[in-house]
Amino acid sequence: MSQQSSMHFYLNWAKERIDEMDAALASFEVKAGQAKAESKVKTDQLLSELTTRRDAFKAMLKTQAEAGEAAWTDAKADLEKQWAGFEAQVKTYFEGAGKQFEQQQATFKDVAAAQAKAWREAADKFRDAAGKVASARTVDVDAALMQMKSDAAEAEVRLQKLKQAGSESWSVLSAALAESRKAFDQANQAAWDALKGASPKS
Repeated sequence: MSQQSSMHFYLNWAKERIDEMDAALASFEVKAGQAKAESKVKTDQLLSELTTRRDAFKAMLKTQAEAGEAAWTDAKADLEKQWAGFEAQVKTYFEGAGKQFEQQQATFKDVAAAQAKAWREAADKFRDAAGKVASARTVDVDAALMQMKSDAAEAEVRLQKLKQAGSESWSVLSAALAESRKAFDQANQAAWDALKGASPKS
């Protein structure tokens, strides 16, 4: 179960980032469709570059999904660099685009929704795996699942408040997403650690 729990952590981590990338790209695609000629070129270029980054991330993920846990620890650093590059490019766009609060808010809402979905999906996967664990570990596993759900609810409330505020800069919105992402990673790791060493039900 130990190898499986570590792989679930990495796969959840990577899927959450891909979901955010997809949400940001979808938001920019809507913007590109509405843009005037001069800003359409910039938005189309951004879309192309972000799509390339997302596709490279997915390709690396696919390669690592077929490798073992040891390969993941090495690859995670590279995946984090690619993720950081994607985030930095989005941030640079918003900082250079002037006061595009409407687009910032739309992108933030889409990315926040992707995060919330990732939390729910990770909790569902964990619950399914927990169902296969021997009853001796059930208390630890149940506690980890409850904590993950509680953390998810707290993160969703914080992000909802920012969605409603509407006038925050991208730096503030991005920091909130990063905080939620960090909480997701910690809850995800804690949940799967609770399964390490557990025996499957017979």
